[in-house]
Amino acid sequence: MFATSALAASATSTSAAGGSGGVASMFLLFFPYIAIAVVGYFLLLRPQQQRIKAQQAKINGVKKGDSVVTAGGVLGKVTRVEDQYVEVEVAPNVRIRVVKATLSEVTNPLAKPAND
Repeated sequence: MFATSALAASATSTSAAGGSGGVASMFLLFFPYIAIAVVGYFLLLRPQQQRIKAQQAKINGVKKGDSVVTAGGVLGKVTRVEDQYVEVEVAPNVRIRVVKATLSEVTNPLAKPAND
């Protein structure tokens, strides 16, 4: 009988003290995972999303006379722009029609090169 009441007393004192300590210990347990997720978002995901938005803005802003590179590596000059397609001159009097979404780089031929 004495052992049973001693165990019961220790169980009630542990549960009373562990009520506030349980939340703090859970926070300390999950804090490293939360910190890794936050750091990963700001170092990996957010810059990648900004890069994708800038790329989409360049593709949507393509105009006649811009130099472009397609995803397949074809270089050319834009001669006509439609909603989903772009006509690119790859050689004198040789024009191909490509999907706008396959453009990987758009540059303005009048822009000054970085190393001049």
